[in-house]
Amino acid sequence: MEESFARALWHVMEPVHAVTYFADECLEAHRAVGLRGYWMGYFGARAAPLGPVPAGVVEAVFYNFHPSRVRRAVPDAWGFAAPAAILDARAKGAATALRRLVPEVDEAAPSVNPLLAAVVAAAEASGRPLFGANRDLPERDDPVEVLWQAATALREHRGDGHVAVLAAEGLDGCEVHVLMSAIEGVPADMIRLSRAWTPEDWAAAVDRLAARGLVAGDGAVTPAGRELRGRIEARTDELAAKPYLAALPDPEALIPLVRPLGEGAAAGLRFPNPMGLPRPS
Repeated sequence: MEESFARALWHVMEPVHAVTYFADECLEAHRAVGLRGYWMGYFGARAAPLGPVPAGVVEAVFYNFHPSRVRRAVPDAWGFAAPAAILDARAKGAATALRRLVPEVDEAAPSVNPLLAAVVAAAEASGRPLFGANRDLPERDDPVEVLWQAATALREHRGDGHVAVLAAEGLDGCEVHVLMSAIEGVPADMIRLSRAWTPEDWAAAVDRLAARGLVAGDGAVTPAGRELRGRIEARTDELAAKPYLAALPDPEALIPLVRPLGEGAAAGLRFPNPMGLPRPS
């Protein structure tokens, strides 16, 4: 299996997880449990598996947000809703959204869930805090909630590995977005505003990358920058592929099982988006 398998699977599985950031059912679930505003819902729900951790922990594991955005939501979120209540709300909201967007999800869950569970069990948690925390959550009773939680755990496994590669290459949270925007064509202002980096932060990141020869002075990517991004993405794919190879005799057979779920869930997402996720194809 080539590394491209892991990228193809990310393209179809990420939308299943990502309804939690965009679907009305999920945003309402966060509000109903007591979280105030979109970003408290985002940080509170995504960080809840870690428990009521301080802002520094969330800042470290989420990596690409300006620290001020994190600290406006955490630790205040834990005063409005306990992590256990948030975990219940986010799973139920995600399942409700998936049932609306993907009518066949209840039929698909019994065949997909055992495969995803085997991959989660085979995945290495060392150095992957968000994955480890999601992996150890109690299993849900609802099969669609189980499916969403497995997709989420594997998404965080990939994300934790990606963060490790970015840090090893000496890129900070703003620089990674400058490089992604230059290569993928995701609008710079959309990413910058979403992650709360100021124009001054962005310009300084361009200057730092230019000093390394990764972008030009106007922010356009150089061949060296494109090569670095390619190396980062290839290594991310390689790390993400390992548990699938270990757990499944034919990992590529998972793609057609998950593709209809991802395509349906993608209808509830925005494209382009700050995650850099393309439409499933």
